Amino acid sequence: MSNFKHILVLVICLASFGCKVNYSFTGITDTPETFQVNFFRNTADIVEPGLDQLFTITLQDVITNQTSSNLVNSGGEVIYEGEITEYRIAPMTATSENTAAQNRLTISVQVRYINTKDEEKDFDKRFSFYYDYGASEQLTGTIKDTAFDEILERLTQDIVNASLADW
Repeated sequence: MSNFKHILVLVICLASFGCKVNYSFTGITDTPETFQVNFFRNTADIVEPGLDQLFTITLQDVITNQTSSNLVNSGGEVIYEGEITEYRIAPMTATSENTAAQNRLTISVQVRYINTKDEEKDFDKRFSFYYDYGASEQLTGTIKDTAFDEILERLTQDIVNASLADW
């Protein structure tokens, strides 16, 4: 119990002196002062209206919520740009009657990450994720919202991890 008190006092002292500790459960250790997310156009064969804006805003929100970086419209220390390259619905599993039991929505984005302070961290990479739903269900309303939430959460988190986390 004595060690616990010493650790607690140390943590309180460090916190009161305003020490900046760059650690999070996401692995983000080196956050830029500013970041810029350019609009991600939808160049997929199937264009889902509003997906481009939703993706762009979701990426901005994830970076804002997980770092201390400030969003800027231009001149960002790090820049995210790219396009939505795939929006596809395909049958996945079959029933004994050779009909689809599940459909899969796949969304892919091509991301160009530019780090103006360290060119070695730049990349141009494709990210993709999917959501499975029942073949008898329509990709509308709550099902569509859930699919978009899960896909965009995973895509944006993968992008942030690839660009800012030291794993």
